[in-house]
Amino acid sequence: MTKVFVDGSAGTTGLRIMERLGARKDLSLITLTEENRKDPAARKEAINQADIVFLCLPDDAAREAVAMTENDHTVIIDTSTAHRTDPRFAYGFPEIGGLREKIRTSKRIANPGCHASGFIALVSPLVEKGRLDKTALLTCFSLTGYSGGGKKMIAEYEDPARDPLLKAPRQYGIAQHHKHLPEMSYITGLTTDPVFCPIVADYYAGMEVTVPLFKSQVKGTLADIEAVYESYYQDGLVHFVKGADEGGYLSGNRYEDRDDMEISVFGNEDRILLVSRFDNLGKGASGAAVQNMNLVLGLDEKTGLVV
Repeated sequence: MTKVFVDGSAGTTGLRIMERLGARKDLSLITLTEENRKDPAARKEAINQADIVFLCLPDDAAREAVAMTENDHTVIIDTSTAHRTDPRFAYGFPEIGGLREKIRTSKRIANPGCHASGFIALVSPLVEKGRLDKTALLTCFSLTGYSGGGKKMIAEYEDPARDPLLKAPRQYGIAQHHKHLPEMSYITGLTTDPVFCPIVADYYAGMEVTVPLFKSQVKGTLADIEAVYESYYQDGLVHFVKGADEGGYLSGNRYEDRDDMEISVFGNEDRILLVSRFDNLGKGASGAAVQNMNLVLGLDEKTGLVV
């Protein structure tokens, strides 16, 4: 039986991973007591006993955990930002760029960021298929539920005495130094980081990522873009849906508590909107991590996931 350890199981990503793994009969979960879960010696022992380790930790703690691994069989799936542009790690988005086979055989996997997942799913196929230049200057705005900010932000939004400003959507990352930008360019091959506008709103979970394009940026038509997505996303958790709106609206929480991602295209021949929708805790975090584990274990990658 495969032994699994979730280092950082008390955080939002770790809790969702534990939820997805809880009903699995093919896995044996290694757990630490409350007193030991932050003890380096106890963590090191658990890491080296496990076949699969999920790191749901801040960046520095994730680097420390990787350094604790003293064998050649433990597979590390890191959900932090620490290793997403590290060439020693497979980037954990199997639906693009031939990454599925690299993930299957890797001992070190960097789970993608939530905003980055939505952007990369939209842009990578178009760059790969020659419909979009690597030199394109892009803009991306991304709407997310407050669970993406972790326990502290969840507590702020669910506090009955909260700041009234939390009732309205709030843009952040306004200095254009968001932690997901490096992987957004690195994985898509873009030569310039996009102008990125993330927005957190007063709902628990769900993400809606939009990349607007002018006709002059695209080699082809709106229909050509749709054809790329339709043929590209045949396997995995990403699927193209034509006419996916709700009567002219697109709700950010459409995929709440699910682990798959919807890709759609809107607009006209002059101005085109590329849109991905998914759960920031699902395909944007925990669902993607479990998908990567399934691939490593040679299982159907949807095993134990909600799609």
